[in-house]
Amino acid sequence: MELMLPKFDSVFSIDCVIFGFEAGELKILLIERNEEPYKDWLALPGYIVEQDESIDDAAERILYELTGLRDMHMQQFHTFGEVNRHPQGRVITVAYYALIRINGQKELRPITQYAKKAFWHPVSELPKLAFDHSEIFKTGFNKIKRRLHYQPIAFELLPEKFTLTQLQSLYEAVLDKKLDKRNFRKKMLSYGFLKELDEKQKGVSYRAAKLYKFDKRKYGKIFQGDMNLV
Repeated sequence: MELMLPKFDSVFSIDCVIFGFEAGELKILLIERNEEPYKDWLALPGYIVEQDESIDDAAERILYELTGLRDMHMQQFHTFGEVNRHPQGRVITVAYYALIRINGQKELRPITQYAKKAFWHPVSELPKLAFDHSEIFKTGFNKIKRRLHYQPIAFELLPEKFTLTQLQSLYEAVLDKKLDKRNFRKKMLSYGFLKELDEKQKGVSYRAAKLYKFDKRKYGKIFQGDMNLV
C-alpha cells in the first residue's frame, strides 16, 4: 500500500537590502508600495516567491520587477520567520543584500503595479518601514558594518576611481563615527592595495585631490584571509 504523505503549504517571500553610496551619504534602495497591506508605505523591495521558482531566481526576478535593476550579485544573509510578521498569514522571508555603485546605474523604474516607485534613501534619515522591514534593514546594516572591519567591501560602493576623502567618508557613514584623517590615510596606504593614479579630481571648485584605485589582484596576493581594516 502506497504511503500517503501530508502535503505542506508554505509561503516564502524575498526582501532585498541594497546599499549604495552617493555624495558622501550611505543610501538604501526603497520602494513605495501600491498594494495592501501597507499601501503607500515605504518598504524594502520584496514580494512572494512563486511555486515553480528557486529562492535565488525569485530574488533576481523580484528586484528587477520592483526596481528595474538586474544582473546583480546578491547574497542571502538571514531568514525572518516570526509567526505574525505578515497580517495575511504565515510568511517566511529570505533576505538578500548587495553593495553597488550608484553612479552609472540606470534609472530606477518598477515594471509592476505593485510598486509606485523605487528610489535611493539616505540611511541616516530612514523612516519606519512596512512589515518588519526596519528590523530586516538593521540586520543587513549590522552585517556590512562587521564586514567593513575585515573585508574590502567599501570598494564595491565607491566609484572605480576615488579620493582618500571619499574613502574615509564611506567608512564614517557606515560606522557612524568620525575617524582621524591622518591615521586613517596612513593605515589604508600601508596595506599596499591602493594604487595611486596619475590623475586628480576634475570639475571641483577646491584643490583637486589625487585619485586612487583598489588593486584587487594585489589585495588577493597580500591577504589570504580577513584583516582588521579599521
